[in-house]
Amino acid sequence: QVQLVESGGALVQAGGSLRLSCAASGRTASGYTMGWFRQGPGQEREFVAAISRSGGSTSYTDSVKGRFTISRDNAKNTVYLQMNSLKPEDTAVYYCATGLSNWGQYARQRAWDYWGQGTQVTVSS
Repeated sequence: QVQLVESGGALVQAGGSLRLSCAASGRTASGYTMGWFRQGPGQEREFVAAISRSGGSTSYTDSVKGRFTISRDNAKNTVYLQMNSLKPEDTAVYYCATGLSNWGQYARQRAWDYWGQGTQVTVSS
């Protein structure tokens, strides 16, 4: 089992920045691909970003490319999501996920085995 705890969500004005953190614990947490999803009000949960076990490969959904950066510190079993130039449409609960076995499936929720409880990000206009 792997446990994930997100932090860093807050209320921020449009154009501002936030950094989300996700601390992983449990069985070989540093050995997994990690990712971020989000679910806005009245919307389905969607893929945001993913990072490979080594950190050498990353992927982003188009709407956040150039604004968000995913990174990881395997020594701390932590993955980060740096979010810059935030927009009101980025408002959502952000979820950390891990346990992906097939990199090509990173955009599919069901491909991830473990999920955190989420952290709220609200961007005001």
